[in-house]
Amino acid sequence: MISFDLEETHRMIRDSVRAFAEEEIRPVARELDEKEQFSPELTRRMGELGLFGIVVPEAYGGQGLDYLAYAIACEELARVDSSQAATVTAHNSLGCGPLYYFGNEAQRKAYLPQLCTGEKLWGFGLTEPSAGSDSRGSRTTAKKTEGGWIINGSKQWITNGSCEMNAGITVQAVSGRDGKGNPEFTCFIVERGTKGFESKTMHGKLMWRASDTSELFFSDCFVPDANMLGAQGAGSKQMLETLDSGKIGIAAMGVGLAQGAYEAALAYAQQREQFGKPLCKFQAIAFKLADMAMKIELARTMLYRVCRMRDRGEKITKEAAMAKLYASEVAKEVADEAVQIHGGYGLMKEYEVERFYRDQRLLQIGEGTSEIQRLIISRQIGC
Repeated sequence: MISFDLEETHRMIRDSVRAFAEEEIRPVARELDEKEQFSPELTRRMGELGLFGIVVPEAYGGQGLDYLAYAIACEELARVDSSQAATVTAHNSLGCGPLYYFGNEAQRKAYLPQLCTGEKLWGFGLTEPSAGSDSRGSRTTAKKTEGGWIINGSKQWITNGSCEMNAGITVQAVSGRDGKGNPEFTCFIVERGTKGFESKTMHGKLMWRASDTSELFFSDCFVPDANMLGAQGAGSKQMLETLDSGKIGIAAMGVGLAQGAYEAALAYAQQREQFGKPLCKFQAIAFKLADMAMKIELARTMLYRVCRMRDRGEKITKEAAMAKLYASEVAKEVADEAVQIHGGYGLMKEYEVERFYRDQRLLQIGEGTSEIQRLIISRQIGC
């Protein structure tokens, strides 16, 4: 018999992160969103709470917990503010992940301890202006030279890539061609401050306005051989495996955002009166809320199942795509209905559902669009 009950450790994480989000994030979330302001203070506090390096072993400075703990933390943050959740999600899965899973012992010891405390952040350099869903369309190149590699190219939409806390980037680059002329991809560690490497913060975003999103530029950027991550030619495999686990974080953000939007809509419907009674007493509104609650529970159940599979070391390519796809689309539906229940007030920034409605939109795009998730699922089932 399968038990879906949370263990005491997971309940403690849920309760502590929820309390932190309510007490320290909620009071400033709207202001940070308005100003498009990344908060080093909140980031350091999240580090003190143990929200970075969650699945990294204690030997490298991490928390030594499991993916279910990671998902619950991301979920609770997104329930209040997706920007802070994005910082944690991207740093754990896309920042620490490649260094821990594919780095050698020297690289792990050199970078992970400072990344697991929240003292520094790390970026994941995959997406380019001409290479989004087509990750193998990368044009950034790495040319072998004496003692290392020279990188040229650019990346964009990189979370945690340009803020003052950034310590570096894991970059995928074309490092050669195979016998058929197909590109060979290799990943490299590029530290902040490396000559020829520049980063620029992107502004004017619809969503996650208080997270750091960046453009990266590499101009004859030299990195030594010791900065190659794993084997030459293994870059694409490393990136795709990283994204499998990264989808857990995005799915968790979808569940958390949907939960936050639902709770806001329920509270409003219980208080707002029309025609002499609360909105929630009208069947049209009550049924909306019932559907919202049901879909959130289904998305959460799927998410937690994928986490347990990942923690057992099972392949999760199909299930992670399903969880990410379903949770992101549930977030979209719930946020939309939450605005509808609020009516005109749902369009005003003083109500949280306005921000939830904007923040959910990236969930169907980031770390693989909904279309790409359906492609992955269809291939996994034999189509």
